[in-house]
Formats: sequence, structure tokens, C-alpha cells
Amino acid sequence: MMNEFEEFLQRQCRLLKHSEVSEAMEYSLMGKGKRLRPQLLFAVMEGYGLVAKDGFMAAGALEMMHTYSLIHDDLPAMDNDDYRRGRKTCHKQFNEATAILAGDGLLTQAFALAAESSADPMKALKIVKELASAGGAEGMILGQIKDLEAENSAAVTLEQLKEVHLYKTGCLFTAPLVMGAILAGQDAAISQWRRIGALMGLAFQIQDDILDVTKSSKELGKSASDLDNKKSTYVTILGLGQAQDAMTEVYRQTRDAIRQMDMNTQQLIAILDAMEFRQY
Repeated sequence: MMNEFEEFLQRQCRLLKHSEVSEAMEYSLMGKGKRLRPQLLFAVMEGYGLVAKDGFMAAGALEMMHTYSLIHDDLPAMDNDDYRRGRKTCHKQFNEATAILAGDGLLTQAFALAAESSADPMKALKIVKELASAGGAEGMILGQIKDLEAENSAAVTLEQLKEVHLYKTGCLFTAPLVMGAILAGQDAAISQWRRIGALMGLAFQIQDDILDVTKSSKELGKSASDLDNKKSTYVTILGLGQAQDAMTEVYRQTRDAIRQMDMNTQQLIAILDAMEFRQY
């Protein structure tokens, strides 16, 4: 099924009029990403008895928004990274202007897909709103600016760091869970999914902080830039051992919260297990 989704993503790129920007969009989108967010959406849908393929539009929108955020995050004005997903970042492969436009293109195209995510206009509208909320000025972008403000600051507290992660990472982990619930007509469960998404994003980000100091850039497939940028992380605040304990505890809380959902959670738990033991 994920192979079909990859073909779907590539087809969306090739439906666009050809230009250097469309090439850059495809280059970045079709890199060897983990596709965690689409997998989470599909797992929620299937857990509620739906067919995952019916979520391709919503999942494609999420992956486009996620990829746009990576392109812009890698730019010299942000984290200034040279590698992403095991190859050159978009601005290194093309140029800075093209990378900015490719990110803009993916972000805009994400909403075009979201608008077609369901034959039910009300569900599609809710998907569009969720995508905008997750990626907007009170979502991922808020997390990005809080992250930049925390650079070179020795006074960042653990609570402030949690807030950065809640917005920067948690919002795009929450969105696929909520979207899956919307497509399944399970609006009453959305508040529970928001809590699960926040926990999942926090666990994932703590783990990223740990991997940045325990793995090489080659192993990660991206630049381990947090130390170079003097960012506060769970490791710099707690130390490696306590950060690992914190990660394990948040994954436990996430797993317990998922098991309380009134659905088949087997696939979702399997994804969470794979996340916890990832090495990149």
C-alpha cells in the first residue's frame, strides 16, 4: 500500500507544469522519508474500518506540508543544513531561490489536495481547516520561531522546550490522527487524538535530540545541526541518560493512551513500536 502511495505522490508532482520549481518539489517530496504521518493517518482509518487508499489525498497534503517545512528549515536563514533524507538539501541541489519557491509550491499544493480529501464537503472542509491549523501561525510555524528564539539561549527551561516541541513537531503528528478520525466520522474522539498526537510528537522529538548526539550525520541521513546551532535540547538540559528515560516514559504514555481508543489499535501500536526503536 505504501508503494501505491509513493506512486500517488510522484503522480501529483508530474501533473504540474514542468519547471525547475516542479523538479525541486519532486526531488524533495520523493526523498526517502519515513512517511510516518501518512502511515499514522492510514492506521487510524483502518482502525475504524475504512480503506486506507481513501485517505491518499489527505495523506499527500500532509506529506507535502511536512516536506515544505523541511525545505525551509534547511535554508541558510534557518538551520543551514546541507543534507536531508540522505542527499543534498533542496537549496544545495538547486539554489536558494528555487528551494524557497519549491517549499511555497508544496505548501500551496497541499491545500489543493486537502480540498479533494473527501466526497463529503463538510469532511473536506474540516481536513483543510486541520491542515491550516497544524501548519499555521499557531501551529508548526509558532514552534519554528520559538525554536529559533531558543538558539544561543542558556536560559531555556524544560517546560519552554516542551512548548517548542508541542508546536514544531507535535502539530504535524496530531494532524494525521485527527484527519483519520474526521474521515471516519469519529469527531467525538478528536480531543483524545489531540492528546495522543502531542505525546507522540514529544516522544519523537526527544528521540531526535538523542539521535543527534549518538549517531553520525551519515547514519541519520541529515546534518546533526543542533549542536552547531547551539540549540537547547533534551540532552543539553537533562543529559543523555535522563533524556533517554524521558523518551521511554513518553512513549509508554502514548502507547497507553492509544490502547484506550475504541477501535482496532494494533496497526497504530506497531507504528509506535517502530518509531521508538528507530535509529535515524
